[in-house]
Amino acid sequence: MSIIERSRVSKRMSQVTRHGNILYLAGQVASDVEQDMTGQTRQVLESVDELLKEHNSDRSRILFCQIFLSDMSQFQAMNAVWDDWVSAGQAPPRATVGATLASPKKLIEIVVTAATSA
Repeated sequence: MSIIERSRVSKRMSQVTRHGNILYLAGQVASDVEQDMTGQTRQVLESVDELLKEHNSDRSRILFCQIFLSDMSQFQAMNAVWDDWVSAGQAPPRATVGATLASPKKLIEIVVTAATSA
């Protein structure tokens, strides 16, 4: 039986759940919402990197990614940052949708499922 482990747990949610060798990350958003799409995307991807590293994983081990944008006209700006960040030859399956996010200043939210390396 696989154990379910949660980390960075608050009353409302966990930032990461591990089940076996699979990590499920909560939606990551920018901490500095005064940034434009480029800046917020960089911040979110840095958060993803940090959480993956904490759990013996990295961006090359992402199994699936969901990206939520508050304004689909910013799709190219987000993709420019993503394309520089994603591991060469390891681009995961991905879905990108337009959505109303929890705060009007939040421009992007990214949800990741990844495998661990151990």
